[in-house]
Amino acid sequence: QVYLVESGGGLVQAGGSLRLSCVASGNIFSINKLGWYRQAPGKQRELVAEISSDGSTHYADSVNRFTLSRDNAKNTVYLQMDSLKPEDTAVYYCHAEDVAKRYWGQGTQVTVSS
Repeated sequence: QVYLVESGGGLVQAGGSLRLSCVASGNIFSINKLGWYRQAPGKQRELVAEISSDGSTHYADSVNRFTLSRDNAKNTVYLQMDSLKPEDTAVYYCHAEDVAKRYWGQGTQVTVSS
């Protein structure tokens, strides 16, 4: 079992920045993918960015303003979001995956005002 706790969401004006954090605990050595998804009102949950166990990262095409990083010593993954746009408004979910299961955090709201 893997547990994920997010923090760092909030309200920001367009053009601003936020950094989301996700602390993983439990059977973290089983994780082969760790990252972020988001879900805007009325839309499906979509991948934002993820990092694999080999260190490779994958980003959605719409988020070249975001940077994913990982601190292994803290079991934490960060999503630095710059030049935020109103269309980035969503609930952001930390996500982890092992060979058997997908895990989700509780979500953190990001609201970007125009």
